[in-house]
Amino acid sequence: MTKNYKILAEFIKDMSCETQDVETFLFVKDNIAKYSLHIDIKSRPLKNKIVEINTILKFEDKNLENKRSHFEIIYTTIIKIIGDIIDKKNIEKIVICEVPNEIYPRLENAFLSLLKNSGFPEVKLGEKINFEKLYNDRLIN
Repeated sequence: MTKNYKILAEFIKDMSCETQDVETFLFVKDNIAKYSLHIDIKSRPLKNKIVEINTILKFEDKNLENKRSHFEIIYTTIIKIIGDIIDKKNIEKIVICEVPNEIYPRLENAFLSLLKNSGFPEVKLGEKINFEKLYNDRLIN
């Protein structure tokens, strides 16, 4: 299958780890298994068929009251749409499914490095995110 886009650039736009104090760090270390990964994809058309895609990963536990750490990365990909794609659904599939599938190994590596360098080297993200399913679920809802 021929790709209908070309990646022009990709980079970490923002990376954040917030742990309030040592007590919080120790608490989180004992409770890191309760944390879960959340993903969000936002895009913004630029000009000349160029699109900015921000893939956002957050690793957090929303149930903990005050002793928690926050981990987040915004990974930006700049793409150029190739050809005369005007159908909104085709562009959405490129933005929500195809590009994230292609960049995910690099995004995951950067995010795991953030976690490791923040004192949580044991964290694994589990299965690769199924962007095809996310895209299809969005069509249903």
